[in-house]
Amino acid sequence: MSTENTLEHKIDKADLEGKQEYTITVYAENRIGLLNRIAIIFSKRKINIESINSSASEIEGIHRFNIVITESYEVVRKLSRQIEKQIEVLKVYFNTNEEIIWQELALYKVSTDEIAEKVTVERLLRQYGASAVVIRKDYTVFAVTGHREETDALVKALEPYELIEFVRSARVAIIKDSAGFHEKLKEFEAFEPGEELVENEFLDKGEKIFTM
Repeated sequence: MSTENTLEHKIDKADLEGKQEYTITVYAENRIGLLNRIAIIFSKRKINIESINSSASEIEGIHRFNIVITESYEVVRKLSRQIEKQIEVLKVYFNTNEEIIWQELALYKVSTDEIAEKVTVERLLRQYGASAVVIRKDYTVFAVTGHREETDALVKALEPYELIEFVRSARVAIIKDSAGFHEKLKEFEAFEPGEELVENEFLDKGEKIFTM
């Protein structure tokens, strides 16, 4: 199976003019050491990974990795080809932000007293669609899902109101035009069918065959 045929991306003029944010989606068997080998591919080329996420996919036994980097189209294409050379990797896609639907989860720990005493804080949290995850006497933890610009904006807005702690998850993304990897897997199986299981006719005649 040719790697050239498995890398999928829509090329447009904007892609070739300079660096932009890409999400690389990798479908692979979840084997020990794979994530480390993928990270080495980036580190050897001195490319910074801005976000990386690993999770189960829609296919049992197959994991999905979302890797976010800012690079040129040609660099991302070569990286994706290199990743696909790993034995466990079944498929690699790379897409611009316009070609995917993506979200990140952010958690904010804020002083409960600040929320109770200042209406401004409560309004800010409502404005950004924050939901309370934990409420304690000393602090409250809120969760927000959205794009990085939105979660960053809330960090800045909460800084004057005793923002105790902030953490953000890696990106999760779905490709807009994808029909799902299971459809692609069917194509692979049709193109390269596995060998049929052949029953050993001597399997239950061990004593007769191997007795001296």
